[in-house]
Amino acid sequence: MATLICGSLAFDTIMNFEGRFAEQILPDQLHILNVSFLVPTLRRDFGGCAGNIAYALKALGGDPLPMATVGNDGAGYVQRLRELGIATTHVREISETYTAQALIMTDRDNNQITAFHPGAMMQAHVTRIERHPDVKLGIISPDGRDAMLQHAEQFKAAGIPFVFDPGQGLPMFDGKDLAHFVELASWVTVNDYEGKMLCERTGWTPEQISRKVRGLVITLGHEGSEVWVDGRKTLVPPVQAAAVVDPTGCGDAYRGGLLYGLERGWTLERSAALGNRMGSHKIAHRGPQNYTVSPQAFGA
Repeated sequence: MATLICGSLAFDTIMNFEGRFAEQILPDQLHILNVSFLVPTLRRDFGGCAGNIAYALKALGGDPLPMATVGNDGAGYVQRLRELGIATTHVREISETYTAQALIMTDRDNNQITAFHPGAMMQAHVTRIERHPDVKLGIISPDGRDAMLQHAEQFKAAGIPFVFDPGQGLPMFDGKDLAHFVELASWVTVNDYEGKMLCERTGWTPEQISRKVRGLVITLGHEGSEVWVDGRKTLVPPVQAAAVVDPTGCGDAYRGGLLYGLERGWTLERSAALGNRMGSHKIAHRGPQNYTVSPQAFGA
């Protein structure tokens, strides 16, 4: 059973600032903000939510099918996916643009500042979701605004249950849009900050949202996850990380674990527990796609 993963493929330029952002930014001078951060280390990785989630799901033994766009510089990324055994039938090249680019800077407390150039991602809506006998599950992760709106409708029309995972794309939508996403989705997953914004904009509590879908997952970083089903909250405990090296892509690794469980009909709590394990495992490695997984060791 394949999982259709809607979202971005991007190149991540990752920088490490050895100090703390809070010590370099004067709160009373934000209106004239002009700062520069010295970043001794810099590297470029394959990234983007669709790519990262597909990588995690494939590592566990799942069957990811990313639906995304790349630009005229994306051939190397497409080839990498193929070498990993990930199908690229739903990856489209938009020749007049660049592949999406994320510039990510992390400080010593793992706070992050990100600049994102969407590039080809803004044309992701040109690829449509159609009913397919092998696709039984889907996810909408951050993507072009039109693509997220249209793909949600298309998932519903095709009868494919899907996870709504707005991530950093959430601020693009008002309360009416977000409420419609929830009504179309089968599951919703957000981090704690996004969860507060979702509740504020829709006017719904987590309990109310969970009664409109099969389940709501709120990730809490090192504190684990909240799983809400039919108005009842369950705290899924965290997994201690072997080391805290790089948080980039931890949420995507989590979603790969969550999708693996949902593919197999696990309970939402068990799926979230695997997500916790994947997130804590990924944070011990630099970059979003530079770790390996033993599915047996992870209970997959």
